[in-house]
Amino acid sequence: MRRSLAPAVSMKEVWAWSMFDFANSGYTTVVITAVFSAYFVSIVGENQPWATLAWTAALSLSYAAILVTAPLIGAWADEHAAKKKLLFLSTAGCVFFTALLYFAGPGAVAYALLLVILSNYFFGTGENLIAAFLPELAESRAMGRVSGWGWAFGYLGGLVALGICLFYITSNPKPHIPATMLITAAFFALAAAPTFLFLKERATPQPRVNAWHRLMQTYRSSARYRDLRQFLLCLLFYQAGITTVISLAAIYADQAMKFTMQQTIVLILVVNVTAAVGAFAFGYLQDAIGHVRAVAITLVGWVAMVVIAFFSTSVLQFWIAANLAGLCMGASQAAGRAIVGYLAPPARVAEFFGLWGVAVKAASIVGPLTYGVVTWAFAGNHRLAILATGLYFVAGLVLLRGIDTERGRAAALATELV
Repeated sequence: MRRSLAPAVSMKEVWAWSMFDFANSGYTTVVITAVFSAYFVSIVGENQPWATLAWTAALSLSYAAILVTAPLIGAWADEHAAKKKLLFLSTAGCVFFTALLYFAGPGAVAYALLLVILSNYFFGTGENLIAAFLPELAESRAMGRVSGWGWAFGYLGGLVALGICLFYITSNPKPHIPATMLITAAFFALAAAPTFLFLKERATPQPRVNAWHRLMQTYRSSARYRDLRQFLLCLLFYQAGITTVISLAAIYADQAMKFTMQQTIVLILVVNVTAAVGAFAFGYLQDAIGHVRAVAITLVGWVAMVVIAFFSTSVLQFWIAANLAGLCMGASQAAGRAIVGYLAPPARVAEFFGLWGVAVKAASIVGPLTYGVVTWAFAGNHRLAILATGLYFVAGLVLLRGIDTERGRAAALATELV
């Protein structure tokens, strides 16, 4: 493990970096995937036909805000060597607005959606910033496995946070579901503490370069980074499918498979374990067989998952589909982050991870909205919506063709700041 790290980087610091993935996964697992999404549709939205579309629209609005601001925030962080400072502010914002979801009751649609938009915006901004530390921590040939460590640890964090929430729900005869939002906020704040105590900011300030000028400079020279540019387009498509699965899993289980809240939480708990295994194992596989091949394998797995889920009529079949999704989810997300780290110019990692954030968040707008529109247009047909989601994974496979990561790495190392 030590040989996978950059010089002067300790395992303790990588653990502290991974702890942020551990901490923030509680938010995505409990709020976006397993608990609050289904609670919003069935209780806050009172099972109205528009409830799923309203949920996906709120997520899309938050992702649109990140899409606009992420590159500038990344460029500013590089300019001022302020990744860690901005990461703290984004964490505080997500924790605060998540805690306020405690007051979201039946009919409080506007209130709940506003807080979801705000909390998810701060979550996504922090996700970009923590990813920008990866090239500083990992040896260039080991980014896949180090990224995999973080994602695997993250899924374990989601497992712990959701497990605590499940204990609360099952140990109370009449549980107040929004109380899980307080649990999630507290978990995020406490688990992220080691990140701010031990993770170092290694970047040096670059006051001579304006953030907006840097961004425009990158845009004008984008042809130089053609492999990264094509991969970001590929990622935009396949991430649209991944985000849809993450955002709508509990709703699909509730509406299409008629799972109870407890059944859904148990399913997501198990899927987090398979996702952690996928992230950890595929990180090593990615470094061994190459970035592009590893992503291609995961996308084939995603297509298979969609087909199984579409035809699932029994609990067992849906469990198989869900755990296949978990394996592919951990693997593909860890792989994507590692590829961007490998192809980003070393002096501009936060800026380029801001562009990664643009691709991910643009995907997060398109994917869930597609699902929401299909369910709204076809009388709540969630099976048809999941089938439509599979088209994004097929498009990602097509766009992988022609990407040469070694050529892209050489272009990144040849970059000179003006």
